[in-house]
Amino acid sequence: MADLLTTEPGALPGEPPATTGLTMQQAINRALAELLEEDPRTLVLGEDVGRLGGVFRVTDGLQQRFGRRRVMDTPLAESAIVGMSVGLAMAGWKPIPELQFDGFAYPAIDQIVNQLARMRYRSRGALPMPVTLRVPSYGGIQAPEHHGESLEAVFAHVPGLKVVSPSTPGEAYRLLKTAVRDPDPVVFMEPKSRYWDRGPVDSAAGAAEDGPEDEPRLRIARPGRHATLVTWGAMVRRCLQVAELAAADGVDLEVVDLRWLKPVDADGLAAAVRRTRRAVVVHEAPRTAGLGAEISALLMERCFADLRSPVRRVTGYDVPTPAGPLEEHYLPDADRILLAVQNVLEN
Repeated sequence: MADLLTTEPGALPGEPPATTGLTMQQAINRALAELLEEDPRTLVLGEDVGRLGGVFRVTDGLQQRFGRRRVMDTPLAESAIVGMSVGLAMAGWKPIPELQFDGFAYPAIDQIVNQLARMRYRSRGALPMPVTLRVPSYGGIQAPEHHGESLEAVFAHVPGLKVVSPSTPGEAYRLLKTAVRDPDPVVFMEPKSRYWDRGPVDSAAGAAEDGPEDEPRLRIARPGRHATLVTWGAMVRRCLQVAELAAADGVDLEVVDLRWLKPVDADGLAAAVRRTRRAVVVHEAPRTAGLGAEISALLMERCFADLRSPVRRVTGYDVPTPAGPLEEHYLPDADRILLAVQNVLEN
């Protein structure tokens, strides 16, 4: 108890103070702690999120601090996790369910599409769905099959769902708090390969009080003059590395972190691409019908007369996400991204 009293609000005993460097895993944990502390209606549930603290330890210590009625272990049943969250939201709670891995979302697709996404519409607004579905996503850790999927296009295609994906610890902290305060269901796609990245987290910055409508949706991660790399999640860091490599050859690349994949900040994106007049979209998901196609179409509709080259896409391949060491041959790497940049610059 003494340790709790001498620790700042939202931080567990022994944690670094606010504004110092945290890993993304720690930043999400801190945001969850603060959300649980702020609102007694907030609940965390999922497989192993309680006693174990989550397979990635993102919820470590929360059950000990807030009790088993607020941080609940569930059966290994994704459909039940999402279904229970829908029922809890209908009863006035604010659930934050976790699905352990992206590929495990498929067993819950009926509850996500036919219940979670539609309940507010179906009830003509009488039943808001303030559910934030946390999904550790994307590849990069050479895990087994079903542990490295990129489902953003699946989620973004469903009316009624919002989709957000952070790229840094600070973004994860702030965007999670914004998502939880939203009255609509939000799929929060956490780049699991970045859980151990460390960066500044400004607790005082908080989040937009009124949800994503007041939140600047995209972020210029790096300004540039010659071409724009449009990306999100784990690929933001890779694109920043590519920009550094290009800079050594005198090519100044801008990197746009999309952050909100739905709704997309269409005006902000168009304005960014108009500045360089060339764009390359980078994502991990397979190419066909991926979100890159939607982004490319959006840019064609809004910036066609300004573009000096067709929009290019660098993506995963149209195959199941490979497991283990084969993954590095699947994910977009620096050479593939630089080749696309060269292509848009030469056209």
